[in-house]
Amino acid sequence: MPDPAARDAAEEASAFSHPAVAPDASAAYGAHPDQVVDFYAPRDGSPSAPLVVALHGGAWRSPYDRRHLTPFADFLARRGFAVANVEYRRGGDIPRQGATGPVAGRWPETFDDVAAALDAVTGLAVAHLPQADTRRIVLTGHSAGGHLALWAAARHVLPAGSPWRLPAAPELRGVVALAPIAHFDRAVELDVCGGAVTQLLGGTDRLAERSALADPSRLLPTGIATTVVQGREDIVVPAAVADAYVEAAAKAGETVGLTLLEDVGHFPLIDPAADACAVVAEEIAQLAF
Repeated sequence: MPDPAARDAAEEASAFSHPAVAPDASAAYGAHPDQVVDFYAPRDGSPSAPLVVALHGGAWRSPYDRRHLTPFADFLARRGFAVANVEYRRGGDIPRQGATGPVAGRWPETFDDVAAALDAVTGLAVAHLPQADTRRIVLTGHSAGGHLALWAAARHVLPAGSPWRLPAAPELRGVVALAPIAHFDRAVELDVCGGAVTQLLGGTDRLAERSALADPSRLLPTGIATTVVQGREDIVVPAAVADAYVEAAAKAGETVGLTLLEDVGHFPLIDPAADACAVVAEEIAQLAF
């Protein structure tokens, strides 16, 4: 049996070995340099294709930006999708409770940006990616981006008075969350990404208060078709986190699909060279087409 750490390192190296792929168009959804969306047209020349809105991972930390997701965006474009690759403000380098390196996330800016990007993406796609069929939008995200995708799809479930709350469910065909940090209590218990959840929410004294606004497992049911794709050998965001989210959904009366991939860790889900990436594309297609 391969060493888990060695497997993870090899899978990460493969996923990050692909050169960045330049977008066909970019558009700002705000004034900050990180408030931008990159668009990829379907490579098959289709005049109308479902739009996949993608949110990158990286533990909500600033060293990880949307560039590492561009090969995945291009992979989906080669599968006949229009793709919107969203950037958002992430953590800075200011020390904060629980941080030993770059801080995970900004409160409330990370959530402000994802909400604003999702509110703007339809109009931006109409203007900058005419091939995108905005009546067929699937939201996806990897790791911390998987959390943000689930959160964005649940904004209509947020408590009254939340600045991010939507009056009705967003118009999505569904969500495909890839190894998402989807259940905060379980992620904190397992110390996922070195305390990233605690950092995202501003420290242990804010966990309870802010989890009510940010934890997808507390924003259920959504009424939106949702699938989680998870590698069983993932040691970055263990499968136990996905299991806890699916269980929370069931208790709330909602069925969430869970596709567990054997002999797969965290990074193959976004690695165009890995078979797992093709599984992800198929899960998206099942919702989009």
